[in-house]
Amino acid sequence: METTVWINDTQINAYNFKEETVEDTSSQQQKRKISFDFKVTSEEYHDIAVLLYEMNFRIRVPEQKLEFDASIANYSTSITDLYKPGQVADYYLELIEQV
Repeated sequence: METTVWINDTQINAYNFKEETVEDTSSQQQKRKISFDFKVTSEEYHDIAVLLYEMNFRIRVPEQKLEFDASIANYSTSITDLYKPGQVADYYLELIEQV
């Protein structure tokens, strides 16, 4: 099942979406954390790379009624250089709430 995740003004079609609450060890505050997988094509690669390099985001997940500021906790990709036409990479992204 796909879940629509908005990172700033960019719509991501996420799958394996997971939401959890984690404790920030330095502040002992409870923070929301989401994680999900998504596909990135060679045509989308530049825009997604530029977006993720921003590091701080406004997250909206309308289906889950979530909205919060977040930063990247972890991410990975199956292909680091998507400049060849027709390639598709699998991305994994974890975002943690910033308060």
